[in-house]
Amino acid sequence: MHFLAQENIQLGKTGWVLGDIPNLLAGALDVDIFICPACHKLEFYASDNEVGDDDLPKKTCPVCGTVHDFDYPQCPKCKHNYYEN
Repeated sequence: MHFLAQENIQLGKTGWVLGDIPNLLAGALDVDIFICPACHKLEFYASDNEVGDDDLPKKTCPVCGTVHDFDYPQCPKCKHNYYEN
């Protein structure tokens, strides 16, 4: 098994009467995710490390090598657009 990522898994569920309020109040569970390279099975373990709100997954720009948050649509340094082919 190889370490894949650390994520917050949302607890709770959306209800018909109260909507998303129970979901928001339930919080999240920090987990470490591992993957088997042969069969791609995923295993989740309770994480010992706390992930803060500013600890988003990172990616590296293929053009300039800048490391930045994964959800940016383009590189903040060289403006490489990830959605253009």
